[in-house]
Formats: sequence, structure tokens, C-alpha cells
Amino acid sequence: MVKDSSSMAPRLSDFCYPDAPEEDKYSVCVHCGFCLEVCPTYQAWGDENHSPRGRVFLIKSCAEGELPLDESVIDPVFTCLDCRACETVCPSGVQVGALVEEARGQVFHARREHGDRDPLMRLFLRGIFPRPGRLKTIRRLVRFYQKSGLRTLARSTGVMRVLPPQAREMEDVIPEIGRGPAIDVLPTVMVPKGARKATAALFTGCVMDVFFSDVNEATARVMVRNGVEVHVPREQICCGALQVHAGDRDMAREMAKKNIEVFERAGVDYIAINAAGCGAALKEYPELFHDDPAWHERAVQFSARVRDITQLLVEVGFDPPKAELPMSITYHDACHLCHAQKIRREPRSLLTSVPGVDLREMPDSDRCCGSAGIYNLTHPDMAGELLERKMDDVPEGVEAIVMGNPGCMMQIRLGVKKRNQQFRVMHTVEVLDLAYQREETP
Repeated sequence: MVKDSSSMAPRLSDFCYPDAPEEDKYSVCVHCGFCLEVCPTYQAWGDENHSPRGRVFLIKSCAEGELPLDESVIDPVFTCLDCRACETVCPSGVQVGALVEEARGQVFHARREHGDRDPLMRLFLRGIFPRPGRLKTIRRLVRFYQKSGLRTLARSTGVMRVLPPQAREMEDVIPEIGRGPAIDVLPTVMVPKGARKATAALFTGCVMDVFFSDVNEATARVMVRNGVEVHVPREQICCGALQVHAGDRDMAREMAKKNIEVFERAGVDYIAINAAGCGAALKEYPELFHDDPAWHERAVQFSARVRDITQLLVEVGFDPPKAELPMSITYHDACHLCHAQKIRREPRSLLTSVPGVDLREMPDSDRCCGSAGIYNLTHPDMAGELLERKMDDVPEGVEAIVMGNPGCMMQIRLGVKKRNQQFRVMHTVEVLDLAYQREETP
């Protein structure tokens, strides 16, 4: 059993902090091995500790006091991509993602108790992402860097060589920053011209609105085009997914409370999201409040209204574009869309509704691309190996790779750049928006 934390000083030897992995989650694992064939880290290393069932066993052993919470457990827990592919194939319904995130929470608390803090991680997870004003400042600085000539100067003088290789690579594929974040540019309410089918508040997100605000704008236009009245709450903040992944559940709870309050006031039918990782986090808000009945109920009501944009459009009944868009594309299933949210059919339904679009299925389209939040920065070798496999699977002759998550878009842009290829990297909603715009062109 887990030792009583009230009778001892906290230490790296057991799960003695709040939100510990729960027995009803790890006890259902029967170690059947179905998860082995789909786990990226097990496929790469063949190490049982780096498989889903291995991680579940290690977490169970820690929870029951049979193993100390040392590097033999911490390393497998943090090298997990949290892609949830194991959950898709698990016949017992083991919530591996939740177990891994709860175990990371124990590590986070233990390290904080021992003064082992990563100042850079703390800066981003607590000092920047929860604060929209600071995110907007970063966006302005990146835009100035791109537009002022500093980027050209930095690259030509070799200054970029002082950065870690993975940081240099990501800098090279940052999209051109546009006029402003969608949360500021879009009207607070956008009313459809015809009959109103539903109302939805757009969750603009942080990474999406910093680097892909044009996707947010396209999302709003597509919803309005399909009879959805769009609201854009200005007070919303980052979803907290990165905080949960890092184990900082206290910070994630504070961010979740803020968003719940903001979107309760919006009074809409749906909360629309176009980022797979954020959507999964929003739908899992209730898990953050399992021991707080009042907030748990509010989180349940909040999450019940969350819809991925593809899910929302299919649910309200979208209007297939009439203009032809001759384009051959392939589709990458973002992990937190297909495995965490179980959304596969809806994106394909939308894409194949566009006249002229030729959708060519990608082999193993639901295998992780290596982005996984900030995994491509913390574990660049594994992320790079997964990216190479993903690029190998792109069918020949396609013009665009389409997906539904900003992290995947950045990662696959890197793959395209490395191979000197000409594929366009697009969000699903951008294909629809482009087709709708062609309808309006004389």
C-alpha cells in the first residue's frame, strides 16, 4: 500500500502526494501485450519498461510500495509520448494516458519538495502559457524578428549555431506570423447570414493563435458559413494540456477553473476547438477535479459542450462546398484526435465532400509524428525517428498533408523542410475554407 504521507517526510520513494494513480485504473491491465505493437517507444527500443504494459506495471509497483520512485520509473514515465495508441487497442480499457500523467504529477511534487526545479520549464508553464498578455508579446517579438530582417541576419551570420539543434530546426519552420491573434482580430460575435443552427464559442488556444491564427480565422468563417453563430470570449486562456503532461496539475486546475468560468458566461451550445491536444485536455477537465464535487460537476458540464471543429460541423450538418478544388491530399491522424477523442470519420467526411479533392490514405496514419506537445524538444532523437517514419509513409504524388493539430503541423513542416519537399501542410478546416472561398470568386 502507499505509505501514509502524514507519518513521514515526502521523499522520492512512493506516491504520497495528491492525485496519485488510482488502483481501479492500473488493476485492470492483464498484460496481454496488444499494446506492444502500437507503442512507438517499444517499437524503437524493444524494452518492456518502455511499453504501455511495462509502464503500468511500474506505476502499480510504485503505488503499492514495491518500487521507489527513482529513475528506473521516472525515465519510462517521461519518455512516453502519451499518444494513447495503446488505449485504442487495449481490450481491458486501461487508461494509460491518465496513469502516466498522474505518475508525472507525483514526480513533479516530489522534485519540488526536494528543490529540484527546472527554471526554464517553470518559466514557460507557469510564467508564460497561463498569461495571454505574455503570449501576445512573444507573438509580436517573433513577428518583428521575421519582418525586420533580424531572421535573415541571424541565419547569415551563423548566430543560430549557438542554439540547440532542435531549437534551430523549429525556428526554421515557424510560420509567417500574421496581422494579429484571432482572439483580437475576430469580432466577439459572428452571426451567420442564413438560419442559425447553433451557437459556439471558439477556443482559440495558445500555440494555435500564436503561430496559426489564420487557422482560427478560417475555423470561424467555416462555422459561420455552416449556420453557426460564433462567439470569441476574450478572457479565455491556455487549456493547460502542457501543464498536465508535465505533471503540474495544480497549475492546470487553476487554468481549467478560469476557462470553465469564462465559457459558462458565454452561454453557448458548443465550445469549438481545432487543436487535437487542446480538445482532449478540455474534454478531460473532469479528471482534474475528481475530489472536488462542485468543480467536478461544472467541469462535466463544460466538457460535454466541447467539440472538435470536424465533429461539430458533422453534428450540426455541414453544407458541402460546391466549388471544385482540384487537389490530391493525404491525412495524418493526430494522436489526441484519433486515440484520445476517437475522432477519425469526421475529418475524412469533410475532406471527401469537397469536389475535386482526392484523398489518398496514408499507411499507419494514426502513428505518432513525434511532436507530442513539446516531446520533439525534450526527446529530439525519438521524435526525429518518428518523423522520418511519418514522412516515409506520405503517398507519392500528393500535394498536401492535412491534419488537425498545430504541434503536428509544426513537426511535419519540419519533415517537409528536411527532405526539401514541396508538400503543403494544412489544417482540415483550411481545405474547407479554401473551397468555400472559391464559391465566392466570380
